[in-house]
Amino acid sequence: MSAHSTSSPLKTYFAIWAALLVGTYVTYRVAFLDLGPFNAAVALTIATVKATLVALFFMHVWGSSDKMIKVVVIAALFFLLLLLSLSMADFGTRGWS
Repeated sequence: MSAHSTSSPLKTYFAIWAALLVGTYVTYRVAFLDLGPFNAAVALTIATVKATLVALFFMHVWGSSDKMIKVVVIAALFFLLLLLSLSMADFGTRGWS
């Protein structure tokens, strides 16, 4: 057994970590912009991208050979997209924005 038993090289983890830091900075900068009715959609999109990176690489879904894990993750992302789409459609029809 090797001493380094992760499925991704260490360089990949540092790249994902850097991408998450950039995503956090983008979240911070976007918070000061007035995007009108798109504020919530942009914030949720950035959060979803960051969560997807964590799930794929830090939770080892990307390198998994088990098809059931991939089906569950794809189904979860589909239902997340459905939830966000319906929420944004409802949010857009109200007079709040």
